[in-house]
Amino acid sequence: MATTDATPVPAGQTGDSPKGFAFALAAYGLWGFLPIYLKAMAHISPFEVLAHRVVWSVPFAGIILLLIGRTADLKAAFRSPRTLVMAAVTATLITINWCTYVWAIGAGRTIEAALGYFINPLFSILLGSLMLKERLAPAQRVAIGLVVIAVAILTWDAGHLPWVSLTLTFSWGFYAFFRKTLPVGANQGFFLEVLILSVPALPYVIYLEMNGSGHLTNGTALDAWLLAAAGLATAAPLMIYANAAKMLRLSTIGIMQYITPTIVFLIAVFVFHEPMNLVKLAAFILIWSALAIYTLSMMRAYRAR
Repeated sequence: MATTDATPVPAGQTGDSPKGFAFALAAYGLWGFLPIYLKAMAHISPFEVLAHRVVWSVPFAGIILLLIGRTADLKAAFRSPRTLVMAAVTATLITINWCTYVWAIGAGRTIEAALGYFINPLFSILLGSLMLKERLAPAQRVAIGLVVIAVAILTWDAGHLPWVSLTLTFSWGFYAFFRKTLPVGANQGFFLEVLILSVPALPYVIYLEMNGSGHLTNGTALDAWLLAAAGLATAAPLMIYANAAKMLRLSTIGIMQYITPTIVFLIAVFVFHEPMNLVKLAAFILIWSALAIYTLSMMRAYRAR
């Protein structure tokens, strides 16, 4: 998934650009169908897949930044210890998120992954209330309450907390929260994060290939192509999204963000044929109701402003 620190819509732009809508649709669609790509690598260790996502993202993101001439922020970031520390924090959080997501897809728990990203917007609201003392509107309180009930139902049904969903929710929510402290743009911040992560990731990939357990040179030709495409699959949607965020209103982005978990959910049920009992369906209905309440509240507040 991508960062949620969308670039503000330019002051002179009060509506949505059709080009921005197309960019957002492409980004969310690519993220939505990402599980099919990850499922093809289910036989590969999530740590190896994660390492390749990092290693191949560095040159891809670096080339894009050079082409668009947006490297000035990086020079300033490298001279700021505080920025580097915060980038290390966000890089750690996104590592937890990516690794959990890759493992969940391979382990046949894609429905739980979709649940995590459905819950995430509401968790971000709760986080803002707890960390930034932002006031919750009545509708937001109702929405969060419905999510709590849904998680309780899933916990009762499974006999344990839905830890995959909660790990994805917490890691992404805190990632988005701390990501806003980085004084760099979305694309530059992504490059800085993967550059930091490449310090352990690149030696790990080299170690796997040298001892014969890596799939880049010791696996099938398909494995090699899939791993080499990890940078494109990781960085391309993010950079498309960064452009979309400049051309759309925040309310539009807020509504469109549900496209990705909806596609992931449908793939889990109808393509991967993961089990979906009535209890899980009831929990999802509660969460979808919570999102509907939240979205309507957000739209009314935007119109009022």
